[in-house]
Amino acid sequence: MSLDAQNMRKVLQALAPGTRLREGLERIQRGHTGALIVLGYDDEIEQLCSGGFELDVELSPARLRELAKMDGAVIISSDHRRIRRANVQLIPDSSIPTTESGMRHRTAERTSRGTGIPVISLSASMRVITVYVGGLRKTLVEPEVLLSRANLALDTLERYSQRLDEDLGTLTVLEHRDAATLREVTTVLQRMEMIRRIHSEISSYLEELGTEGRLLALQLDDLVSGAAQERNLVLCDYVHPRSALHRAQDELANLDGEALVRLDAIAQAIGHPTVDASDLDQVLKTRGLRALTMVPRLQWAIIEKLGERWQTLTQLREASSDELQEIEGVGPYRAQLIHDSLVRQAEASSPESVGW
Repeated sequence: MSLDAQNMRKVLQALAPGTRLREGLERIQRGHTGALIVLGYDDEIEQLCSGGFELDVELSPARLRELAKMDGAVIISSDHRRIRRANVQLIPDSSIPTTESGMRHRTAERTSRGTGIPVISLSASMRVITVYVGGLRKTLVEPEVLLSRANLALDTLERYSQRLDEDLGTLTVLEHRDAATLREVTTVLQRMEMIRRIHSEISSYLEELGTEGRLLALQLDDLVSGAAQERNLVLCDYVHPRSALHRAQDELANLDGEALVRLDAIAQAIGHPTVDASDLDQVLKTRGLRALTMVPRLQWAIIEKLGERWQTLTQLREASSDELQEIEGVGPYRAQLIHDSLVRQAEASSPESVGW
């Protein structure tokens, strides 16, 4: 994430409903007046200031509203706690490109582009709040609209999570039968990546909602609990060599919307290129790390050592208790626990148990 994007996230959190800054902006909106507010005061900003008067008072919604009645900009400290100057004329570099047409918005964009400091422009006629951070621009949305969007995305996330549970169950069964194909693996990863993106979208809504999104945040945490770990386990099982894991994660994350719906593009991202659709039916051998995480109280350090010694789930399942004890940290009790757990998982995946 770029520095501008990180700063934008911080600003949106500071402007969430219920904060002093947001309440002040809402008062300005209700008064049908515009505003130009700089969220930071340093030497660089000072050089762009002309006129106005200096202040050093605590920020309050009422003060921000009254000071915004004047035509000039209001400058707030970087910690958003004090008002430093008011009724200031900002004179940014006119050579800085801007896509805005209104004078207030052009000044805001040029000031932020030139200094990197966040600037807020509030349109008097449109009653729209626009935030500029460096080269980024964001229009604030009303809390009611954000809640509606977040709820819709949460419903979509719930449906995808249910489908993912079904696909993961199918993959687990096929892994123990040594019949998992590239098609099942890429389908699971496709669902996981979609869930990750929906989660990211909802998180951005929650950042803007602040305390208004508390209940949604609880629902979101409940839905995606352990999802990131599950995604990494599937990648660990099927990306070879292990050194290519981070590359595969990045390539999956960088797939555009059109590529994400194509299983061959996902296969390419995890290092299994295909020539035609039939290549998706090739059988893949899982390393069995995900299966090992289902063994009670088995530490990740031991799971990694087991994965290095035995390269596939079949080899792990066929390893004797004595062979398992050769791994550092695995004693007789733990070796038997690992062996019995893998056997039970295989039995639970048999046609007699599953019904197909």
